[in-house]
Amino acid sequence: MSGHLLDDIVAANRAGRPSGIYSVCSAHPLVLEAAFDRALADGSPLLIEATCNQVNQEGGYTGQTPDDFRLRVVEIANRCGFDPARLILGGDHLGPSPWQHLPAAEAMARAETLVAAYAAAGFTKLHLDASMGCADDPAALDDAEIAARAARLCHAAEAAAGERRGELRYVIGTEVPTPGGAHERLEGVAVTTVDDLERTLTVHAKRFADEGLDDAWRRVRGVVVQPGVEFGHAEVVDFDPAGAQALSQAILDWPDLVFEAHSTDYQTPEAYRALVAGHFAILKVGPALTFALREALFALAAIAAETPGVEAPDLDAAVERAMLEDPRYWRAYYPGDPAEQRFARRYSLSDRIRYYWGVPAVAATLEALFTALEARPLPLPLISQYLPDAHRAVRAGQLAPEPRALVHWHIEGVLDAYARACQDTAADAPERVSL
Repeated sequence: MSGHLLDDIVAANRAGRPSGIYSVCSAHPLVLEAAFDRALADGSPLLIEATCNQVNQEGGYTGQTPDDFRLRVVEIANRCGFDPARLILGGDHLGPSPWQHLPAAEAMARAETLVAAYAAAGFTKLHLDASMGCADDPAALDDAEIAARAARLCHAAEAAAGERRGELRYVIGTEVPTPGGAHERLEGVAVTTVDDLERTLTVHAKRFADEGLDDAWRRVRGVVVQPGVEFGHAEVVDFDPAGAQALSQAILDWPDLVFEAHSTDYQTPEAYRALVAGHFAILKVGPALTFALREALFALAAIAAETPGVEAPDLDAAVERAMLEDPRYWRAYYPGDPAEQRFARRYSLSDRIRYYWGVPAVAATLEALFTALEARPLPLPLISQYLPDAHRAVRAGQLAPEPRALVHWHIEGVLDAYARACQDTAADAPERVSL
């Protein structure tokens, strides 16, 4: 291995091998457990990332600092039998985003503290994103100002890492759509132009050099661009390799770099393979994993409701009550009348439910559901009714008919397509059973 697990993946991808890595952007323990199980099966490293709004020095919406998040993820890794040395921790959109309502000077000062906290906590893949405007900024920042702010963030990370700065790997740039999915109806997504790519890289490279960050620039491994993928509430824009062909080739003019593709959730297995082949070697996935989590948990709730003798609390009602009592995480994203909003709260591909699983009342209801279902064997006909793919795996002897195992399996179904596109060993693994 070279100095960082990411280096070998990038080198192999640029050499034309089907090499990439998917980034799990979730803090939910069941999602993380499933991700570790999948990585163990593949013998692969695992990249887990936290966003600036999710985890920061003020706690973020999860209530976790970077140190808290690292300790929690490592604890889950150890519990799952995954070697933490094979774990890459990343920070996504690290910059002033959580404090955009403040003047730029104050927002950037907090962003520097944020990046320093991630670097000091042992995160080694840092996406520096200073592209968003603050309260006293113009409507759109120019490339020079974005690069200058990214360099400030890089200085903060390098200083905080100290003697470990050589372990840091950076990603720059940002995607066009809103992180976590679009909020409006999609009519097509413009692919980043080669000119825009060249300008972003040229301006950043010069600014890093001017700031004495030459060594840090040599550790930049990715640039975020828009390959032409996106998802909305009920629709997905699929990757078109032909439309991104010129962009895919342009990255080869820049040594040691690949693309990082955001919002790759819900793409097809063929699209993931084409993305990796087109040097989109880092594939971010988040809402698709918690969408699968929600599907599996609602299925378990339905199984509990149909199983004679099982008394379990109403998970659906608990989640709906929590979302109505605190609508800040969905109201601005789900337009329409009350019926349309209720549908979106439950089934939107942007999956704003993910913000509510940690609400104490919801978490307690979920634990009570697991306890009720673990008290007796689950009826196979109901597993077949509500989780048919898992039922086939149970019948084939690949999966225990236990509630948490069923949830893991369902989430791993999302990761399967990513793993097969990113890793030679995963691509050669037996297919998931189909009877």
